[in-house]
Amino acid sequence: MSGLRQRLLAGEVLAGTFLKTPDPRQVEILGLAGLAFVVADQEHAPLGIGTLDLIALAAKAAQMPVLVRVPSRRPEGIGSVLDIGCAGIVVPHVCGSQDAEDIADAVKYDRGKRGFSPSVRGGDYGTAGPGYRTDADRRSIIMAQIEDREALEHLDDIAAVPEIDVLFVGPVDLSLSMQVEPGSIELDAAIVSVSAAARKAGKTAGLFVGDPSHIARWVDHGVSVFICGSDQSILMAGGRAIAAAAQALPIDGQQQRGS
Repeated sequence: MSGLRQRLLAGEVLAGTFLKTPDPRQVEILGLAGLAFVVADQEHAPLGIGTLDLIALAAKAAQMPVLVRVPSRRPEGIGSVLDIGCAGIVVPHVCGSQDAEDIADAVKYDRGKRGFSPSVRGGDYGTAGPGYRTDADRRSIIMAQIEDREALEHLDDIAAVPEIDVLFVGPVDLSLSMQVEPGSIELDAAIVSVSAAARKAGKTAGLFVGDPSHIARWVDHGVSVFICGSDQSILMAGGRAIAAAAQALPIDGQQQRGS
């Protein structure tokens, strides 16, 4: 688990999914499925800190990193999810360098602003030793979500903040902000520009995709971190496939009448 940030910064192609169901068993299943990580979605799902605590515990048991998409840049919310042992955060609506600086302040101990308690799961309940803060800073991941037209004008400034690891595109909100259609030429060009800015700064580019078949295309454009759908969409797709297979079969009575 501790190597996720190193894998990410090395440009390894990594795929995970959003976790929206407040049940730690989902993490166990997704870990066994072989995903590189999951992102517990506090922004758009009913995941309180108590539920996240159990999700983080399940992720540790499954030996799969869990990140949290936090609903805001509030430092107390960010610190709490890191204290329970989550590997990092995805932060929505990062529009400029000051946003990125505020996030880095909330995550990294060496900036001198994050509250410190070694007695939490992140500190192995007080047994992590004197190197805990340095090690926590080395391992913690920050994904800055680019999903506003304004952010496109400040990509270099955001990427220049040293602690930002990933410029991660939220294509649906970005298309709404740009007032273009999802999948449009304009949106694709914006995603390419984010990827280029990340690479220029020595950072990683990430993207949400709704379908895993889209991953290969964006790897060709320099994107290497993908959040693909969610546990809910995976369940929905599986359920629909079963229903469609059953509906495609003839009913017994029709078979008899046709014989």
